[in-house]
Amino acid sequence: MKVREAMTPDVRVARPDQSICEAARMMAECDAGSLPVGDDDHLVGVITDRDIAIRAVAEGKSPETLIRDVMSNEVLYCFEDDDTEEVARNMGDNKVRRLPVLRRSKQLVGIVSIGDLALSSDLDTTGEALADISTPGGAHAQTA
Repeated sequence: MKVREAMTPDVRVARPDQSICEAARMMAECDAGSLPVGDDDHLVGVITDRDIAIRAVAEGKSPETLIRDVMSNEVLYCFEDDDTEEVARNMGDNKVRRLPVLRRSKQLVGIVSIGDLALSSDLDTTGEALADISTPGGAHAQTA
């Protein structure tokens, strides 16, 4: 199965100069735990509810703190025509629960979560990926 068949196509994009309060409000409106961050049609990062909790609230930062100050700058993504099982393995290897989905022309077209993949892919592969994601540590740990 291809990622385009499992992804969520309606994606809100935050800007790095918006506040984390605005990001949290956007997440609440679309019932999402993360938002891609774009600047002039370029994907520059991702902000998650966990970024806000750990990198902002736990550090005593203001709700007016800019997204750019707490977002994850490394942009991991997949393509809409990638195989879902390979993407699940990649998510497990990188310990991430969500990935922006791009066209080959690098245009953002959706977001895919490990939950999306669990509903549409091989459960053994998705289960292994979730176990890998859930193992503490790695480059994407909040304390890294």
